[in-house]
Amino acid sequence: MEMTMRWFGKDYDTVTLEQIKQTRYATGIITTLYNKMPGEVWNLDEILAMKKEVEDAGLHLAGIESVNVSDAIKTGGAGRDHDIQAYIETLENLGKADIHMVCYNFMPVFDWTRTQLDKEAEDGSTSLVMYWEQMKGLDPLKDDIHLPGWDSSYTQDEVRELIRAYGEIGEKGLWENIEYFLKRVIPVAEECGVVMALHPDDPPYPIFGLPRVITCEENLDRYLSIVDSPANSLCLCTGSLGSSPKNDIPAMVRKYSAMKRIGFMHIRNVKILPDTSFEESGHLTQNGSLDMNAIVKALVETGFDGYFRPDHGRMIWDEVAMPGYGLYDRALGATYLNGLWEAIEKGAR
Repeated sequence: MEMTMRWFGKDYDTVTLEQIKQTRYATGIITTLYNKMPGEVWNLDEILAMKKEVEDAGLHLAGIESVNVSDAIKTGGAGRDHDIQAYIETLENLGKADIHMVCYNFMPVFDWTRTQLDKEAEDGSTSLVMYWEQMKGLDPLKDDIHLPGWDSSYTQDEVRELIRAYGEIGEKGLWENIEYFLKRVIPVAEECGVVMALHPDDPPYPIFGLPRVITCEENLDRYLSIVDSPANSLCLCTGSLGSSPKNDIPAMVRKYSAMKRIGFMHIRNVKILPDTSFEESGHLTQNGSLDMNAIVKALVETGFDGYFRPDHGRMIWDEVAMPGYGLYDRALGATYLNGLWEAIEKGAR
């Protein structure tokens, strides 16, 4: 296994590659070409330049997060086949560049939803939260809404058109479009030696009536069965799936890791509130609702040898950074996860 950290590039990230290297725990970098829109081909020279930047800092470009799936693909709209061909060419170029893991998602309209990015805790730290109370009365078909996680490149009218389009296809149509995509892309990924690691919906339940299907064990099983290939794999995000109390995260980690169908792990804790609102918390088990020791134990005991990263952190020690992606709390998370890993491995011996 290899610990990684996500990096948003020198033009966007306050955290540098040199700082990540100094944590000594993370040897891999997860990044992407941030100037690329869904449906565009990633050229080989651009990929190699990105890789060289990471390697020049003494780190390893472990994978891409994300090669985004366009809304035309997700809705089955005009331009779908063009965008799938662009996706295929991008995977081929990533394989040529010796990059073998791509994290992606099939979430409609927006990648993730939070209602606040800087909720202050009793200790003065801040974190991302999702409070249903703050969602009450919001109607994206009538109101101008700018929730965190929504794609700011869309106008409000474009967002409304997309919401209507997803509402028309529903879950049945979304599953059909997922199948159309996977049956064309996964065979190419397999040939290129690229593992496609699907990120679950965040949070894993419907919002504003949009169909969201990557939410639970039953649906993950369905997704993996569409194309039964090691290249059709999961990015198992403990915080995303874990924000639903219905999901037994240690059991899910154990199951899919034993199946060798986890290509990437996002490991973080989350505190679920009585109304199923949630707060992102520090990584320690005692800080949230997830048993972090049981999660890491499941990975160790099933021989997980893929990539993982400490996921979203709190903002601590007056750090000013991209919400969830400051250096300090992610470094603490990395230390904690490394400690769990070593203790469990040595205990087993």
